[in-house]
Amino acid sequence: MAQTLEKKKSMVWIRILSVAIPLAVAVLLGLPTKLNLGEWVYNLPHAIGAINTLTSVCLIAAFIAVKQKKIKLHQQMNTAAFILGAIFLVLYVLYHASAQSTPYGGEGASRYIYYFFLISHILLSIGVVPLVLLAFYYALNNMIDKHKKIVKYTFPIWLYVSVTGVIVYLMISPYYMH
Repeated sequence: MAQTLEKKKSMVWIRILSVAIPLAVAVLLGLPTKLNLGEWVYNLPHAIGAINTLTSVCLIAAFIAVKQKKIKLHQQMNTAAFILGAIFLVLYVLYHASAQSTPYGGEGASRYIYYFFLISHILLSIGVVPLVLLAFYYALNNMIDKHKKIVKYTFPIWLYVSVTGVIVYLMISPYYMH
């Protein structure tokens, strides 16, 4: 009985976070007046790009580790990716709450490529939140069959979001004003 109640509570929290995180990001992006946190925030996109790169590396390392049956390393790499994702989120919110979005300055085909990656990155980043939370919940609660089923979808989407975050950063970084 207590286990069922705990599971229900966890599922409620996963649902709440799955809605609250994208909603909070959308609200902060749409703030009519930006917060004045100082000039240091203009260095955040570079840190965010590095975090996305490290997240991609951790996810690939976790995938290789699990294929080699190195479960402890798999867990460590996924935990690192999860922590990096949380740090990314905090830095992303700080940056976009305090700095205007940088318009993409490229022309021609690069513009279409940039917006394809940006839009698919944003849409999939919203959808991956509940998948990642569920995958971690199942793993932490030793529900390995459910974990395996959900990571078939979670891993490629999370990796795509992470890699396209790097691509978007590299494509827009020449146009940052600071």
